[in-house]
Amino acid sequence: MSVYTVHQPPLGAADAAGDPYRLVFVRDGFSWWAFLLTPLWMLRHRLWLTLAIYLLISAALDVALRGLGASVFTIVIVGLLISLLVGLEAGTLRRFKLARRNWRNVGVVTGDDLEDAERRFFDAWIRQNPAGRAASTSPRSAPAAPPAPPAEQSGVIGLFPEPGAHR
Repeated sequence: MSVYTVHQPPLGAADAAGDPYRLVFVRDGFSWWAFLLTPLWMLRHRLWLTLAIYLLISAALDVALRGLGASVFTIVIVGLLISLLVGLEAGTLRRFKLARRNWRNVGVVTGDDLEDAERRFFDAWIRQNPAGRAASTSPRSAPAAPPAPPAEQSGVIGLFPEPGAHR
């Protein structure tokens, strides 16, 4: 299961509860795309400052290693280690960008994939805010059925027959 953090943009004057379509789910954990295609991944997620820092560090390390007479293999290994670090911290880099833009962390949710995490988050969100459900239900809906009476307690758990019963 993956862990996702949920972020809400800053609320404007017209937004009372926020638009659920604008929430961003950021997966925690290793990102293969950030590891394999680091600069393109940063461009895709609009991490401009992070991309600039990444390019400066990569260029400085490349110049320093070449100045020290390091082999091409060593330079490639250092580049892969930097990409590995970006892949490990991909979610943190995105959360840092959102925090700089005053986005608020509104929750943490787990799920098998993004769709499952969104479903779990919005189920809990609707349960916390029943007023959000009022628009989707009609006032003339039938009342809920009364709860069933509790079953008799026995010493048997599950669907096994009563102890000592003979057929």
